[in-house]
Amino acid sequence: MDRASLQERFGIVGESDIIKNVIDQARQVADTDITVLLQGESGVGKELIAQVLHELSMRRHEQMVVVNCGAIPEGLIESELFGAEKGAYTGAVEERVGYFEEADGSTIFLDEIGEMPKNAQVRLLRVLETGRFSRVGASQQQQVDVRIVAATNKDLAEEVQEGNFRKDLYYRLSTVLIDIPPLRERPEDILPIFETFLHEFSQEYSSARKELTEDATELLQSYRWPGNVRELRNIAEQVAVLMRQQEVSADDLRPLLRDIGQASASTDLMRVDPEPQGQGSGAGSEDDLRQRELLYRAILEMRMDMRDLKEQIGSLMSNVGVVVPREVAERGDFPGDYDDFVVVNNEEAPDRPRPHRDRDQRGGGEVDSMMRDVVYEVDESGPARPTRPREKRPREERPTTTEPEVARPSSTEAEAEIEPEPPDEPEELPTLEEAEKQLISQALERFDGNRRKTAEALGISERTLYRKLKDIDED
Repeated sequence: MDRASLQERFGIVGESDIIKNVIDQARQVADTDITVLLQGESGVGKELIAQVLHELSMRRHEQMVVVNCGAIPEGLIESELFGAEKGAYTGAVEERVGYFEEADGSTIFLDEIGEMPKNAQVRLLRVLETGRFSRVGASQQQQVDVRIVAATNKDLAEEVQEGNFRKDLYYRLSTVLIDIPPLRERPEDILPIFETFLHEFSQEYSSARKELTEDATELLQSYRWPGNVRELRNIAEQVAVLMRQQEVSADDLRPLLRDIGQASASTDLMRVDPEPQGQGSGAGSEDDLRQRELLYRAILEMRMDMRDLKEQIGSLMSNVGVVVPREVAERGDFPGDYDDFVVVNNEEAPDRPRPHRDRDQRGGGEVDSMMRDVVYEVDESGPARPTRPREKRPREERPTTTEPEVARPSSTEAEAEIEPEPPDEPEELPTLEEAEKQLISQALERFDGNRRKTAEALGISERTLYRKLKDIDED
């Protein structure tokens, strides 16, 4: 069978020299039992070439068995490939026939062979060399006559160097290596393949025939097609179903082209090769994409700033209920670790639950530096309660003048004469907006107006601090 007849029979569209070379290689080795390794990116049509190898061989009267090695769990791949005896493992209630037994006298296509685990690779090498294997849990070996065609989207030579694939199995599989090129390396085949798919889907969905404009043709040929023929087929189907107009322009195709592989590794919203400068519609659409991208980035940055602010406020609120000694509360001089100052009425209370603090997650020393400005008050009838933040005030020094000693009453008489003062009523807690303004003011005073250090201490960006200061000035 010549090349043109083969392409027409199996639906292989393409006139490039690269695809012609692939077809010629497949024709030469099809009528043999030699092992073939198909290597190429996902979506280039490796299974179609495997079907050609099987249909042109002497085994074409039997059904080809297709196995996706990447879809089988590692613990079950040996029983799936070689079968299992009854009771060989938990759940094996009956004998299981493996794929190699099903493919006896035919061809087995091992897709994604690079995903096969090491223990299964050893048994597969044994089958390739002798044609014999044993079921899982069985001692008797079986003989099969199977032709193996394998495929992978990885570079198995690199996998061997990295230790992920057995070297001896690679040499045994790659007796004949057919490298199928990606679609971007044969741009002259893009339009014929697209037109073929578009004609098929127009007939299937009874839609009107679509025609591509010149700019749409240039866009299809300049796009990198990370999904190869599979992605091109998907675009043709969408055009046949979704497009109502007869002419399809580049602006109509551009929203359908989504370079997922490139977009996931960058900040681009959509991966499209730029059009030549000077085209009015193309330049306008690029400007729209850039403006939309800047807008999305600004929104994401604002969300991150708001999240940082919520975390800082949450860090402050998590310390509500910290109990400190009276003299420490009066001074407002808190050390770095509050856990050492959890007391009740000036007495240690080891059983009392301490407030949860996680410096790694809540900013560490930055939160501590801000919490030192929070003054706690101690109530005689209960533990200390935090009040509104206020500035530290120096303690009033008592006069050092000497006074004549007078008779002082005993401790019991003093306690009887002095009446306990009623506890101070706790001040109202500030709102989040007031607390934020106070924290910013205190941080600015601490760093003498240095905005960079203030922003670092508060855990926000300088731009966010500038915006908040502007809001405070407006209020």
